[in-house]
Amino acid sequence: MALKLFSYADKRPAMSIMAADLGLSPSEVHGALQRLRSATLIHGPEMRGRPNVPAIEEFLLHGVKYAFPAQHGPLARGVPTSYAAPPLNAKIVPGSEPVPVWPWPEGDTRGVGLKPLYKTVPLAASRDSGLYELLALLDAVRDGRARERHAAEGELIKRIRSKHGKSQS
Repeated sequence: MALKLFSYADKRPAMSIMAADLGLSPSEVHGALQRLRSATLIHGPEMRGRPNVPAIEEFLLHGVKYAFPAQHGPLARGVPTSYAAPPLNAKIVPGSEPVPVWPWPEGDTRGVGLKPLYKTVPLAASRDSGLYELLALLDAVRDGRARERHAAEGELIKRIRSKHGKSQS
C-alpha cells in the first residue's frame, strides 16, 4: 500500500479506486492506511495522508526484511521478482539457478517461488509497471545477496525520492 501511494502524486484517489488498483477490498485499503498512519509511515489529514518519505525509506531499508521475511517455496510458474525483474535484470545477470518468482498461474517464468508481501501483489504488479518495479526492488532488499541488496536499495530510494521529493517529513 505504501509503495502504491507513490504512484498517485499529490492527490490520492478514493479507496474504491485504490482497492481496484491493488486487487483489494475497500476495507482492506482502509485498514492498511490506518496501519500506515499508526506507524507514522504516512501523514495525517493535515498533510492529506501523504507518505512520510524518510520514515518509509528507513522501514524499507532496515525493517521490511524483519517484518516480512522472505519465504521460499518450490519451483513454480509465476512473475519474476527481485534481481530477475526490472530494473535489476538489466544490471544483474542471473546464474544457472532458477530465478525468484511470485507464484501466479498467469505468470510466464518458471523459478523458485518467493511468497509476495501480499497475495494480490502479482495482480497489482500486472496493472502498474512502476509498482511492479518497486515491489521487485523491495524483494531484492528482503531476499537478495549483498550485491543485489545494495543495488536495490539505491534504486528504491532514488525512485521514491523522485516521486515525492527528498525532504518530506
